Amino acid sequence: MKGYVPPPRMVVSNEPQPITRSITITEGISVKDLAEKLDIRAKDLISRLLARGVFATINQTLDAELASEMARFFGADTEVITFEEQAAKDIDAAAATGEEPAAEAVPRPPVVTIMGHVDHGKTTLLDAIRATNVAEGEAGGITQHIGAYKVRITDTDSPGFGREIVFLDTPGHEAFTRMRSRGAKATDIVVLVVAADDGVMPQTLEAIDHAHAAEVPIIVAVNKIDKPDALPDRVKKQLADRGLVPEDWGGKTVFVDVSAKQKTNLNLLLEMICLVADLAELRATPDRSASGVVLEAKLDRGRGPVATVLVQNGTLHAGDNFVVGNVYGKIRAMFDDRGGALESAPPSTPVEILGMEGLPQAGDQFVVVADRDKARGISEYREQKAREATLAKSSRVSLEGLAEQVKSAGTKELNIILKGDVQGSVEVLSDLLQKLSNEKVRLKLLRSGVGAITETDVLLASASNAIIIGFNVRPERKAQELAEQEKVDIRLHSIIYELQDEIKRAMSGLLEPTIKETYQGRAEVLETFRIPKVGMVAGCRVSDGIIKRDSEVRLLRDNVVVFKGKVGSLRRFKDDAREVHNGQECGISITNYGDVKVGDVIEAFVTERIAAEVIA
Repeated sequence: MKGYVPPPRMVVSNEPQPITRSITITEGISVKDLAEKLDIRAKDLISRLLARGVFATINQTLDAELASEMARFFGADTEVITFEEQAAKDIDAAAATGEEPAAEAVPRPPVVTIMGHVDHGKTTLLDAIRATNVAEGEAGGITQHIGAYKVRITDTDSPGFGREIVFLDTPGHEAFTRMRSRGAKATDIVVLVVAADDGVMPQTLEAIDHAHAAEVPIIVAVNKIDKPDALPDRVKKQLADRGLVPEDWGGKTVFVDVSAKQKTNLNLLLEMICLVADLAELRATPDRSASGVVLEAKLDRGRGPVATVLVQNGTLHAGDNFVVGNVYGKIRAMFDDRGGALESAPPSTPVEILGMEGLPQAGDQFVVVADRDKARGISEYREQKAREATLAKSSRVSLEGLAEQVKSAGTKELNIILKGDVQGSVEVLSDLLQKLSNEKVRLKLLRSGVGAITETDVLLASASNAIIIGFNVRPERKAQELAEQEKVDIRLHSIIYELQDEIKRAMSGLLEPTIKETYQGRAEVLETFRIPKVGMVAGCRVSDGIIKRDSEVRLLRDNVVVFKGKVGSLRRFKDDAREVHNGQECGISITNYGDVKVGDVIEAFVTERIAAEVIA
């Protein structure tokens, strides 16, 4: 058309704008949401991303670094927060503006974890508390569906009558460590059970370390006081030496003498739990969207992914959409600790939920969201990040990599967990390792103990980036698998000076070719026979892998190495066999060794020399 002048084209400037404001963005923010926060058109942001070489649609998620860079270009500083923190902020903002009624915080029941040494009466104490303090109709034959339950104090004489306490029945310190390593704080109080006749034991000290690391108050329950050889004061003295000084000795730790068998002082223990909870002023807001933490999760054949969730704040309703770690879903059904269906769950309630699209991890944060698409977007973004992290090379410390770290930055700390077959060896090695520290590398012994390398050791090593040294002991099967999964370095030795040399060479960066050991299989000894001219033959069943005629073997008794040698002969029935597979029975004799006992385990392996990478 004559005389028509087209409007000037919008040109995106390549010069960044001066920073004039600050905005808050969440992980996995979409292009559309970021444009809204920056108060610009989405197409301008897409143009800028294109200039940066990133092809993005309006609904695509951006990682925090790229989103921050874009925001700075358009004149805004950024603070990156997690999706869970943003959800909590949105609720508070809605209450402040009057869109939602201002929710009032009310006291909530405390969450208690019971910890302590094996056989000190943890389970008996839990059962006694449950039997005396659960309403009559429910007490008989309760089926424990999930590892957490609520107890209501039913003693009318107790000051805490009618109050509720949530007990977490965790499988020992493993779960506690795993959850702590994932940054979850599920527990308000730890009840440390110590047997009055046994005193403080290694796992007692482990429990204290874990409770201190999680910054949780400790109540000590001195159990088994009805036994004739009980010495409660000795327990107090031992714990006072460890920093847990009883109140009647002028300290701050609550001690309660109890007997789970005789049901002595159980109400006093519950009263003390309520008292410590009152001092902590535990509060929650029931009239808001729920948030919480996953205690455990499993795949059920009939029901799909099932998670046990502790609701920490707000009220959870059937039908709510939620995000938990890398997984999203909608609550199809919810059950309490006795298997009863629930429509809603207030704060401090453990529930089992169905309706997840995948399996979350113990310790993942659980948060209810209004928008299902938003939940899916966050879940997919986190899944992608997790995949990238898995593909990226693990940064776990290993002895070979230590010298590299020393070169790159001054003094380095090498965390070590030491396990040995006898206490004497452990003490000698502890002193030896601590003397090896120098101005460049400091060796720090996180834990030392006697016995096989357990899952607890591997989890602690994983959480604290440590290596595990086993002296004359082996990892348990599950611990070995977990170590491979978590990329934890386990070094096994049977000669002290070899161990000393290896650590020294690692510290100076001169590791020799390593002897790599490949596990082949293991067989359990069912019967032993003495055969003339042959010697002792073990009748075995192969429980895992294969045993070959040319295998090297080690004989394990209670997971401690008794002998290391080679297979002398391998037979199936009366014939010589080249190899015997999982599930088959066979006869094995070990060269130059005859002291095989029923119940021993014969572990087969091969060794090969592998040249280490040159570290100058």
